[in-house]
This record gives sequence, structure tokens and C-alpha cells, in this order.
Amino acid sequence: MPSRYILLFGFLFFTLIGCHKSQDLGGIPPNAPLPVSTLEMSPVTVPTTAEAVGQTEGAKEVEIRPRVGGILLKRKYNEGSTVKAGQSLFIIDPEPYKINLSQTRAQFKQTLARAEQAKREKKRLESLVESQSISQREFDNAVSDESISMAALSQSRANVRQAELNLSYTNVTAPVDGISGRFQFSEGALVSANTSLLTTLVQVTPIWVRFSFSDNELKQLGGALNEKNVEEVAVILPDGIEYKTKGKINFAASEINPALGTQELRATFENNEHQILPGQFVRVRVTTGKKDGVFLVPQLAVLTSDQGKFVFVVNEKNQAMPQPVFTGEWKGKDWVILGGLKGGDKVIINNLIKIRPGMPVTNMPNFKK
Repeated sequence: MPSRYILLFGFLFFTLIGCHKSQDLGGIPPNAPLPVSTLEMSPVTVPTTAEAVGQTEGAKEVEIRPRVGGILLKRKYNEGSTVKAGQSLFIIDPEPYKINLSQTRAQFKQTLARAEQAKREKKRLESLVESQSISQREFDNAVSDESISMAALSQSRANVRQAELNLSYTNVTAPVDGISGRFQFSEGALVSANTSLLTTLVQVTPIWVRFSFSDNELKQLGGALNEKNVEEVAVILPDGIEYKTKGKINFAASEINPALGTQELRATFENNEHQILPGQFVRVRVTTGKKDGVFLVPQLAVLTSDQGKFVFVVNEKNQAMPQPVFTGEWKGKDWVILGGLKGGDKVIINNLIKIRPGMPVTNMPNFKK
């Protein structure tokens, strides 16, 4: 092959390689500054917050069980409806208890008659013992009979009261306001006193949210939490919308759970419209104060290495240089930068894959955060 053809093929080969490298750099000529967008740092004040996953529960969750046993005659509420305290929920067959009440009242009348007779007998013998017409022993027996009859009268009176209560318990009522649960027994079923679960009742106004924070999260918030040092508690619902009403801490554990390493907390929220239901998983955001002199940097601009987190800043020579930073929590789409930056620093926020330390860069104008 003539030497001129060999030289021509070599020229074409190296030209193609050069074009390929130029494409790898995104069309940027070698040694040309990389166009980037920067964000000039300005110190801001942000709230000191932390978020945790929580679960809602009713302020009162009551199991409705009968105090007396018998045949369940009627259900007097609609499942899942709101009921008021004192509202009738179930009727247990009252006839056996009406009969028992009649019997105890009859026994009370008998006992009352015996007590009155013993009292009259004692009074009659008082004058006889004074005149020594009877022995002292006979009078002492009369006194004892009166005491025994009075004790029996008290017992009989208590039996009547118990029978009246048992009869009233055949009407099972709601102890608190709340939302009724599912009916567990069909009408006509035999239920047992204090054991058969008829339904449940959950008070959802107010509603509680249980959550917890780890040791590290508590340090970011300034230490262990309580109702005094928490300024605000907010709930983010499962659809991502923040609940309109703020809550208050109504329980804070006085110690760290040794098994989980967390402090258990509970907050209460007004829930008049029943927008929050018990058992929901929500996000809880707690605010304890404010941080001054911090910076907000887009999350994509904060990179991670084996040395920790860092950003690229533009130095006075228009070079991209890595700058280690100390990050706090997220604020929307930004990282809160607690240390490592100062006012006026220009942080690079795009083309980060192409940047290398010391690479010359040029700022793209008209960028707004």
C-alpha cells in the first residue's frame, strides 16, 4: 500500500477519536470553562424541626361489655355512627331481672316486718326487766334479736339495690361520646356478664397521635422533649397535606426506651370534623425553636463522599472547588447547612456530574432559586 494512503487513514482515525472525545464533553472544547448555575449564599433563619412517623388513636377507646348476662334482644344504634354519652346501645332481656327485683323487694318487706317486731319486743321487755318480772337473760336475748333483725334488714335493702342495678344494666348505654364500632353479636344471642364484647366505642374528638424520636434527633431538637419546650406540633396526613389545626404535647416519656433508644411522645389535636381517623399512619413535625445564620442549598447540590457531605463553590479564580459542609434537616427541597459556608459563597447547583476539583467554570446568567 502506498505510504500516502497510510498517512491519510491515520489522519482520519485520529480525527474521529477527537470528535468522539468532544462529544463526551458535551460539545465543550477542551480547556474551555464549564457553564454552570450558581446560588449566592445569604444567611437565613429557619425553625428547628424534626419529623417522625406517628399513628393516630382515639383519646378514649372503650370496649362495650354487658354487666349482666342474658339474651340480647335489640341493638339500638347504627354501626359506625356517632353516639352520645348515655345513649342506649343494646337491650338485654330484662324479664328475669324484673322478677328478681320483685322477689328481693318482697324479702325486704318480710325482713322489715321482723325488724319492727323485734324492736317492739325489746321495748315491751324494757319495763318488765326494770320491775324484775323477767330475767336479764330474756331481755338480753330480745336485744340480740333486734340487732340481728336490723342487720338482716340492711342486707335485704342492699339486695334490693343490687337487683335494681342489674335491671338497669339490661339497658347497655354509651359511657362516652364517640364513634361506634361493628356489632359483634346478633340479636337473640346469649351474652355473658363482663366477658362478651358487644362493640367498641372510640372518641375521636380530640384525637391523639403517638410518635417517638431517637437520641440523635433529640440532640438536633435541643434535648428531650416535653410540653414546655415544644412550640408547635403539626401533622401531615397520608395525602401529603398538612392538617389545618396544630397540636400540643400531652405526654412525654421521662426516660429513653432502652429497647428502641427513643423517647415516646403523644400529641393531641382537635378533630371536630372527624378528618383524622384512629389507626392512620401520619408524619409528625415538631418545632422547638429557630436557627439563625444558616443557609439553604438545593438537595441536588449537596454531594456525599467518604469524608462526608460537600458542595462545589466557585473561588476567586472561577474554579470549582469542593467545600465540606455540615448539614441539618431538610427544609422542603433544600438542605439546611449549619456550617461550612459563609455569606457570599457561590454554590454550584447544576452540571455537577461533569465538574472536577479545580475545573474552570463560567456562570450562567439569569438563574433564580
